[in-house]
Amino acid sequence: MSKKNVKVAISGKSGCGNTTVSSLLAEKLGIKLINYTFRQLAEEKGLTLAQVIENAKTDDSYDKYVDTHQVELAEKEPCVLGSRLAIWMLKSADLKVYLYASDETRANRIFNREGGNIDEIKSFTSMRDEEDSRRYKNLYGIDNNDYDFADLIIDTANYNPEEITSLIIDELEKRGL
Repeated sequence: MSKKNVKVAISGKSGCGNTTVSSLLAEKLGIKLINYTFRQLAEEKGLTLAQVIENAKTDDSYDKYVDTHQVELAEKEPCVLGSRLAIWMLKSADLKVYLYASDETRANRIFNREGGNIDEIKSFTSMRDEEDSRRYKNLYGIDNNDYDFADLIIDTANYNPEEITSLIIDELEKRGL
């Protein structure tokens, strides 16, 4: 299988580097990046991210749309699918990668990216993690804290995005992909 035919699923919680690494990997492989999230859905609907998260607490259509839409997009062509549930949802992925970072590291990255109050970011991120986990369990029976099945688990605190991308490419090469 050439790199042009590969599908890579990359998951991780907010602040793990998922979007950055997925973008870099897609660029290096010369394939499409699919990263359709609540953030894009919020933009399309003219809502804030917080509003979408709040609405999703009582309306499953938000999650179901995002999750099915991104998989539909990913099934169409070689790609890197970067999303919270990519490694669980994209069954046809040739490589499943989970990016991990501590809560402290994640909060600091979000702060550096978006600014704001670090304590509020920590609180919001913790609330979002809990809500995400609850929804994924209720909707799909997925425990997003159980990612041991991933082909590659990378602690992103130990590497920069370029190094993480290289680790993923090395793994693809080892697998003949």
